[in-house]
Formats: sequence, C-alpha cells, structure tokens
Amino acid sequence: MKTETTRNLPFSGDGDKLVYIRRLALDEARSLVPEDALAELDSLDDLFSVHTADGQRVAIVEGRDAAFAAARAYDLKPRSVH
Repeated sequence: MKTETTRNLPFSGDGDKLVYIRRLALDEARSLVPEDALAELDSLDDLFSVHTADGQRVAIVEGRDAAFAAARAYDLKPRSVH
C-alpha cells in the first residue's frame, strides 16, 4: 500500500504540530480504506491513523514505526494513543 501525503497539512504554527497515532480497528479500517488497497496489505492488524490535536485524521499508515516516521518526515511531533 502506498502512503500518500500532502504538504497542505492543517497546521498554522510550530506549537500545534503535535499529532496522535493510534491503531485502527479492522472494522474501522474497512470503512475508511478501499477493499483493493486493503488486499495489498501484509497485515490488516497493523494499520495506524495519524490525527491532529483536534482529531482530524491526516493519514493512515501500515505499521506503527512507519506512522511515526511519516509524522517526523513532515516535522510533526507524534504521540501514541492507546
């Protein structure tokens, strides 16, 4: 699965670059990701979503480490949510 990102993230300043990363439940992943994209994944139990502090989802990524790396690639400050 390819991760698509954009430089037009909803952040206005350095202070609000905190993002939260959490595991997606399988039923939630199925409601958000097209079936053909899900079929390309190694594990459906390894999807994570990245959210702004106000809850807006900005990415869905395969793998926790990849989610943190993707956030850091955009100079964001990732935090885990359980």
